[in-house]
Amino acid sequence: MRRTWTIIGVRDVAASLTWYQWLFGQPETAPEHDHFAQILDEDGTVLLSLHSWGAHEHPTLMDPRQAVVGNGLILFFRVDDYEDILTRARTLVERFAEEPHVNPNTRTSEFSLRDPDGYYVTISALGLPRRPSGV
Repeated sequence: MRRTWTIIGVRDVAASLTWYQWLFGQPETAPEHDHFAQILDEDGTVLLSLHSWGAHEHPTLMDPRQAVVGNGLILFFRVDDYEDILTRARTLVERFAEEPHVNPNTRTSEFSLRDPDGYYVTISALGLPRRPSGV
């Protein structure tokens, strides 16, 4: 199986790592390095990599002032614990970029918020939304 390792440039690797760990209900850990960290699933799958702006001279991670951070990018996560993540997300931001709703294309519940660096993060339930009882 081939997988992508999405890497985003961040101002503060430790703070971003803590933010994503809280969102996904993971135990808080320290970054592997001061300039790099990874968000991993329970099975070790890399969900997201965080990289300090300007470290290692990667051309697209040099300076956030050279481009609009997150333009053309949605960090889209399909999750099996949607309701728990929704509850934690409400503690991370004052308001959502997109309120919880059922996406008419996927027919799954989702919402979107901005991370500390301004990236657009969408959380989508793996399964179909639950119908209210009596429906």
